[in-house]
Amino acid sequence: MGEVVHFKTDSLRSLVAGLGDPMRDKLAGSYYGLQILTDEQLFNAFRSTWLGKKIITIPAMDSVRKGRDWQAEAAQIELIEAEEKRLGFWQKLYEVQVKARLWGGAAIYIGTGDADPSQPLDPERIGKGGIKYLTVLSRREIIAGQIDQDALSETYGKPKEYQVSGANTMATIHPSRLAVFVGSAHADPLLVSGPNHGWGDSVLDSVYGAMRNADATAGNIASLVFEANVDIFRIPDFTASLAEPAYEQALLNRFALAATAKGVNRALILDKDEEYDRKQITFATLPDVMKTFLDMVAGAADIPVTRLVGTAPAGLGSNGDHSMKNYHDRIGSMQSMEITPAIYRLDECLIRSALGSRPAKVFYTWAPLEQMSEKEEAEIGKMHAETAEILNRAGLFTPDELRTVVANQLVETSFYPGLDQAIANTGDNWEEELGGGEEEEPDNDPVIAEE
Repeated sequence: MGEVVHFKTDSLRSLVAGLGDPMRDKLAGSYYGLQILTDEQLFNAFRSTWLGKKIITIPAMDSVRKGRDWQAEAAQIELIEAEEKRLGFWQKLYEVQVKARLWGGAAIYIGTGDADPSQPLDPERIGKGGIKYLTVLSRREIIAGQIDQDALSETYGKPKEYQVSGANTMATIHPSRLAVFVGSAHADPLLVSGPNHGWGDSVLDSVYGAMRNADATAGNIASLVFEANVDIFRIPDFTASLAEPAYEQALLNRFALAATAKGVNRALILDKDEEYDRKQITFATLPDVMKTFLDMVAGAADIPVTRLVGTAPAGLGSNGDHSMKNYHDRIGSMQSMEITPAIYRLDECLIRSALGSRPAKVFYTWAPLEQMSEKEEAEIGKMHAETAEILNRAGLFTPDELRTVVANQLVETSFYPGLDQAIANTGDNWEEELGGGEEEEPDNDPVIAEE
């Protein structure tokens, strides 16, 4: 057997510094542990802490507060919006997101009145008024079934079915009848067991440590307020005199009298050998400490601290536009990548329930969260008008083509409400309406001056 050769990959610097030594390096004994809050802890965090409530509700509210802009005929848009109002669509969409973020998962049940909800829901079979109601169910009220492991299945990686308990029965619901939302999605659903099986984790699980540190810091700062001014009395032979039982009562009477005299005439009477001093606690750096912990909470929740706390941006030249723009981009990503796919089948049923059919040209876009001022809108409209004027003078497009393009632009941006209906009423007679009939040709005959 050959000789075994050992190699040392460490360096003298690490040996001297003690890196990796649990006795000298604190980092060597640290590791990440999984801390999942119980339902009771989640409920208490949401109900009793302002940070927990805001972290749950702010993104949910911001994602739905501006609604969406339907692109369709005016009459069709009115019917769709009326159907949304009848079903309480926006209230249900906000509620399901709050419950999904808090509990880890929730769903909207599409109630169509079918006798057997375990069968797939075909949106093409939905007629006018086909959606009877919408019901929000959290993961505490609906149980996810077995995870589908068939890679060729539409529901791969998701539950094959769901179970919901009624008053006396247990009903099975097909996934196509639910708009499913998860809080914090799992990397591998097969590794999750317990009440979060088939769902996600609460968003509070990952921010709980930062929340607790911020609340603890605020609590300690509040305690310091009561000790901002501490009176100190130095009494000769104080410790030795405590051995006498009558001394304690005499001491209390002595300083009660001193406090009374100070309260009446603002003067403190002391013995010649006694000393009085006052210690004051400074709070100069505590706001920065508190702000640091709140910044950590805001970073963990992915919400700007100005939006989370509700304060104005601080600092020279800081207006918070950059952080809010990033936050609005994040909400826009959540709308397009999470909400839209989750409610796709619900939207298909909603359109048919409102219109009785599914026109191909009916679609929507999420309304932007950033609203421009009237001045900014006017400046953009002026730039569009100047661009159209330049193109018209250049003669690259016919007046009809340019009119159609400019009108579509103004309609889609809602710059002139009702412009599409006005154009439809005018029709092809717009040149006559504008007095743009045939112009008389100018008389180019030379004028002969009379002699």
